[in-house]
Amino acid sequence: MSRPLVVTDCDEVLLHMVRHFRSWLDAEHEVDFTLEGHSFRDSMRRRGSPDPLSEEEMWDYLNLFFDTQMPSQTPIAGAVAAIAELQREADVVILTNLQDKRQEARTRQLRDLGIHAQVFTNQGPKGGALARIVDHFAPTRAVFIDDIAVHHESAAGVVPQVRRLHFCGEAAIAPHVPCAFAAGHADARIDHWDAALPWLLETLHGKDGHGEDG
Repeated sequence: MSRPLVVTDCDEVLLHMVRHFRSWLDAEHEVDFTLEGHSFRDSMRRRGSPDPLSEEEMWDYLNLFFDTQMPSQTPIAGAVAAIAELQREADVVILTNLQDKRQEARTRQLRDLGIHAQVFTNQGPKGGALARIVDHFAPTRAVFIDDIAVHHESAAGVVPQVRRLHFCGEAAIAPHVPCAFAAGHADARIDHWDAALPWLLETLHGKDGHGEDG
């Protein structure tokens, strides 16, 4: 029998990433990282240099972080308990933009923190991957959670029947993240699990939810 489905991103939704990445770059590589409305690459500068890192250098550091530093990542406040509560009402899976070779490490990372869920990896906009997951589970209702507006735009274009929650749990970057709700590509923008969980439960039970928590 089909159940409702929650498909959620991981970094900045379930786990902090940017704060640990920034601390690691500072301590281990003498790279300053300041994400205040800039792209990742434009936010990274070698200490003492006015020039941003190259695209290649940015990806080298990101890959090295996920190869060596995933155990340093800590949960967003309320995330572990919220996922456990959602799993009483729905199937919950993770859709994370990591290379496929890191699927097992991400699954283990989340399990060690108390989140037991199937992990799907993806590269690029998530609409296509989300559609395949929805087709597989054939849920009664589905909700997609992500912190990046482009993924909500992709989801809205490919699977418009899926409800969409824009959630960024990292306070340091949330004000600078383009808002998918404001752009018309998400049904709500909520950045705290204590407010997101009631919205999700209502939505999974078929109630309309639209709004922003500020």
